[in-house]
Amino acid sequence: MTALLEPRTTVRSGRRARRRRSGVVTAVLAVIAFALFVLTMMVGSYVVSPVDVIASAFMLKDDPAVDFVVRDLRLPTASAALAVGLALGVSGYVFQKLLGNPLASPDFVGVSSGASLFAVSSIVLFNASSLVVSGSALAGALLASLVIYLLAWRDGISGYRFILIGIGVSQLLLSLVGYIITRADLYEAREAMTWLVGTIGQAGAGELRTLLVALAILVPVALVLERPLRALELGDDTARGLGSRVEINRLVLLALSIVLIGFSTAVAGPIMFVALIAAPIAQRLTGPAGGVLAAGLVGAVIVLAADLVSEQVLPTALPTGVVTGLVGAPYLIWLLATVNREGRGG
Repeated sequence: MTALLEPRTTVRSGRRARRRRSGVVTAVLAVIAFALFVLTMMVGSYVVSPVDVIASAFMLKDDPAVDFVVRDLRLPTASAALAVGLALGVSGYVFQKLLGNPLASPDFVGVSSGASLFAVSSIVLFNASSLVVSGSALAGALLASLVIYLLAWRDGISGYRFILIGIGVSQLLLSLVGYIITRADLYEAREAMTWLVGTIGQAGAGELRTLLVALAILVPVALVLERPLRALELGDDTARGLGSRVEINRLVLLALSIVLIGFSTAVAGPIMFVALIAAPIAQRLTGPAGGVLAAGLVGAVIVLAADLVSEQVLPTALPTGVVTGLVGAPYLIWLLATVNREGRGG
């Protein structure tokens, strides 16, 4: 009897150890993200102490001079970086697990391009308000995803086919974005190009508020759906055998990811590579027990750090997307070489 119980005890202890590691790493990532969030509001031409930043940001005391710098000037930028990073990290994790391919990122499969096309069109052609820009970006992401999903459907969804079709649709949409920019005047074209690189702090209060509300609703939903997502990762037949409603769960998870991408694109533009690299980094740190929350926090850390580097470290301020591109492009090259060598396609 003792011999029979020993393997079961070993499995349980290993499971507890994995959960403990995941919990500790996730907590550390949350602390790092909060520290970078506070640091973003500390530094600049006028340096504010961390105590004053926290007191002002959370309205623990009133100091008109500090409140103006923190709440009016820096808090919107820090909040946008945190929210956009969370949204990209969660969205990238869902896409990669759902399609079973490390190259499955909204950056490359047309979702971000659809959001960009509709958002740029609303800015350049219609001079739309912030709320309309957010709605347009969401509509573009949803429409592009629907087209890709329908084109990729062959008695089910193959990750490899979805990615290839998505890349083709993405290039078509980016060509349309370029055409629209050529029809704009110089000021609007310059504004659109800056937006397309991805810049934190350019959004209005309406776009940011919409993204924060979406995160408050959809991140808990993603946490609830994490178990069905892991079942889908095993394959459709296995997931059905485990009692999962495959197509319904897949559509809900895709819609969740697309909504987050649409609203984050409306806030900061298409910041590249964050959705691609956040989930693999989180997986390396947390192990197999890691999940949605860890990936979202890694995304937040990347965007907050990139924004700090682009604004405070470099001699000339650059868009945030330039910094994430410098980090993400080498990873993509390495990933393509690794996938090709191992023969993985999804």
